[in-house]
Amino acid sequence: MSDNVQTIKAFIAAWSNLDVDELVGYFCEDGIYYNMPAQPVQGHEKLKLFIEGFIAKWTKTTWETLNIIGEGNVVIVERLDRTEVGDIKVDLPCCGVFEMKEGKIKIWRDYFDMGTYTKPFSKDEN
Repeated sequence: MSDNVQTIKAFIAAWSNLDVDELVGYFCEDGIYYNMPAQPVQGHEKLKLFIEGFIAKWTKTTWETLNIIGEGNVVIVERLDRTEVGDIKVDLPCCGVFEMKEGKIKIWRDYFDMGTYTKPFSKDEN
């Protein structure tokens, strides 16, 4: 298994720690995160603020790798992100495409359905 695949496996496992500095450390200094459908975020400082913002209320998260493949500097991961925000649980199917440079994430594009994530937080759902 390639070093890039191993790095992404470690990155996915690190999300369970909910440690923003640890997560940002996996990126190149000018790394870019495309959290579809949001605008891309580039650079450690902006990545830190962005990731802090969306995990601030998370109480637990575990990302399950369903499929992973890597060739050269590209790693593609199909995942099921299991996240808890207090009593609310969300299972979010995702596909992440990572472009690597010198063992760090240069570009990460994450594809998912935003409605699947937001639906459990709707006050109309009982």
